[in-house]
Amino acid sequence: MGEKKFSLDELAAITNGILTKVQDVVVDKVAPPKLADKTTLALAMNEDEIENLAQSNAPCALVPLGVSIPNMSTIEVERPRLAFMKLLNVFYEAPDTPQEIHPSAVIDKTAKIGKNVSIGANVVIGANAEIGDNTALMAGVYIGKGAKIGSNCLFHPHVNIGDRVIVGDRCIMHHGVSLGADGFSFVTEAPSNIEQARAEGAVKETNKDVKVFKIPSLGSVEVGDDVEIGANTCIDRGTIENTTIGSQTKIDNLVQIGHNCKIGKACTIVSQVGIAGSCVIGDRVVIAGQAGLKDHVEIGEDSIILAKAGITKSFPRKSVIMGAPAVLRKDFIKRLKYLDEAEIMVQKYKKYQHLLEDYEKFLNEDGKI
Repeated sequence: MGEKKFSLDELAAITNGILTKVQDVVVDKVAPPKLADKTTLALAMNEDEIENLAQSNAPCALVPLGVSIPNMSTIEVERPRLAFMKLLNVFYEAPDTPQEIHPSAVIDKTAKIGKNVSIGANVVIGANAEIGDNTALMAGVYIGKGAKIGSNCLFHPHVNIGDRVIVGDRCIMHHGVSLGADGFSFVTEAPSNIEQARAEGAVKETNKDVKVFKIPSLGSVEVGDDVEIGANTCIDRGTIENTTIGSQTKIDNLVQIGHNCKIGKACTIVSQVGIAGSCVIGDRVVIAGQAGLKDHVEIGEDSIILAKAGITKSFPRKSVIMGAPAVLRKDFIKRLKYLDEAEIMVQKYKKYQHLLEDYEKFLNEDGKI
């Protein structure tokens, strides 16, 4: 920030806010109140930051609707976070992606490259791959044979796209994303330990000479439009059908999505989530950090899975899920209440334990027990 400059009237128009102007200001950056200077629009979107304006050097602030700050120009907005997004977009500086093909790039002669495509150093594009118009592939990106990448996409360095993977328009792939690695799918000649445990609840026979055979992955990965995938996230190709990611879905860093999964539209999947193979996730589902889902479960649309939940079964639409093993939130809270009550019962038991022991002793001496 610093090279772009805006008047308060321009920023009010961008945010669709109500401007109360104390003085004309040229703004070249946005920042929290404590980090603001004389050319900063302070972002005071909550009570703590509003209080910090009293010690701020900022001449103006973005504030929630109805907030007035004496002797300071303000832009009042109904949804501060939405306005925050709009502001950051106008101050944002995109990565350097010149509209050219770097001489070190290796592009198969059968690949189809669209208009105004940027291809960085050491990019590899396989046979019959297709790259849409205005897409940028930064240094070290690998595009497998037969892959199809849409228009206006941005792939950061070292993204790996496997064979026949399909990526829609306006998608962003951050550093180290892997789409289309083989699924984690294997089989043994005789029933394995995990098969025995599932069927009988215990491991009874042990085959020390077990041979494990890889099941090939013939499917691929298909990603919809306007999807963003965070750094070092891995999405495996399907065994026969494609693993699919719905349009508008946003996936954080370090997420693992297994083979054959079907992820719906406009989902939010937070860092370190692990989704085992063949799961079906409905539209607009939120999965918070470090949650884990076993294979073949279904989560209904508009559900919320809270952090560190361990999902071992399917849940219907609009469920709020927590715990390990996971249950509905209302049931989890009920269990916590029971634990509190149990603690009170234990304390009462300890208080009167000596009376119970004396009574049992009396009964034993009387010959009745």
